[in-house]
Amino acid sequence: MSNKKPRQVDTSLRQFIKDLGYISGGAALLATTPWLQSFTPDKAKEIKSEKARIGFIGTGSRGQYSIHAVLAIPHAEIVALCDNYAPNLKTASALCPKAKTYTDYRKMLESPDIDGVIISTPLYLHAPMTLDALAAGKHVYCEKAMALTMDQCKSVYDAYQNTDKVLYFCMQRMFDEKYIKGMQMIHSGLIGDIVGERCHWFRNHDWRRPVPSQDLERHINWRLYWESSAGLMTELASHQLEVCCWAMQKVPESVIGVGDIVYWKDGREVYDSVNLVYHYNNGVKINYESLISNKYNGMEDQILGNKGSMNLATGNYYLENEESSKRSGIEQLIDNIGNKIYASVPAAGPSWRPETKEKYVPYNILEGNFNVNDGLSMIGALKDGSDEILSSFCQACITGEKGKNIVEEAYSATMLCLLGNQAMSEQRKITFPEEYKIPYMKFS
Repeated sequence: MSNKKPRQVDTSLRQFIKDLGYISGGAALLATTPWLQSFTPDKAKEIKSEKARIGFIGTGSRGQYSIHAVLAIPHAEIVALCDNYAPNLKTASALCPKAKTYTDYRKMLESPDIDGVIISTPLYLHAPMTLDALAAGKHVYCEKAMALTMDQCKSVYDAYQNTDKVLYFCMQRMFDEKYIKGMQMIHSGLIGDIVGERCHWFRNHDWRRPVPSQDLERHINWRLYWESSAGLMTELASHQLEVCCWAMQKVPESVIGVGDIVYWKDGREVYDSVNLVYHYNNGVKINYESLISNKYNGMEDQILGNKGSMNLATGNYYLENEESSKRSGIEQLIDNIGNKIYASVPAAGPSWRPETKEKYVPYNILEGNFNVNDGLSMIGALKDGSDEILSSFCQACITGEKGKNIVEEAYSATMLCLLGNQAMSEQRKITFPEEYKIPYMKFS
């Protein structure tokens, strides 16, 4: 047995959603976050003492991260574990000694004692396992991204339209308080009209994991090869592109980009550096950048408006027209001297102009203490919405209530990632293909 104590799931999000609805008007809040309508204190009371019977497909690092979360959810129990890699299955079994173990997920899906499955496997397995689980009559929660190919995405989406089962994808920012409140502020007009979006995610890690034998290289280091991975786009950008579409309430119509292997020249195939520009029909652009050989800039999700800027990742916003920016240049200078920013008056006083930009004053999106994810972890971060979306899924396994728009948001984000990879591979502008558009998507 592991000596680690399972963490407690923070259930305050339910009350936060309810309170925010009172403040902003429930209808206004749920208009842009409809997936939250079932995640309230009142809904939690409805499930009483019932427990969702959960099976895990994939028990590696992310799977074990989610196991710890589910162990702390009062309305869930883990009854089955499946993995074809013995060391991972053994570790997971120590965490859940009562759970039945499998090495073939299809055998596990035959069990009538499982309500829902949580899929934490390499990307290339997401679509086939999701489709098999839905066909077996199970509710499904799958890690992002939705699928490895555009055709697979469409197949999963179509299957969901023809099932009464619940399907969730781990787009955890949709359950993160900073993002929920920040989006409410954006959509209420706090930062004015959105004029640009800038997102980046920087790490300094090669993604490579040690392998006990070379024949397991592609099994363990699946992220490094195009046959099993879509690289930085689906692993990182999927979260951030979803946020951009959420803020704009529509989808970009085209993308251009450049991808390269700049530093990790170790036999991998996927890019370790990507730069892309997504273009909305009104001229607003998403500038996206990611690399994994320098972590200085960390992770940010910036929504830029003509009246202010929102950095959802850090939980701050900044206003363009602060009262202090209207002061004259000499007033700014005197104030800075008074605050001992300068030891003496600069000799080139006349060059101090009123239009010189002062440092923006940061305001917190949330009151009190809140968690900020620096984006450096390969596995996950506490209080980033992951626990809450798992809790919502387990609740849905009991009630059968589908998470409104979760599949559609995951589909849109994944498609944008895959189109970005296509743009980089073919070195040309890619327009969103008509055959992959779904009714949920708005382009204008």
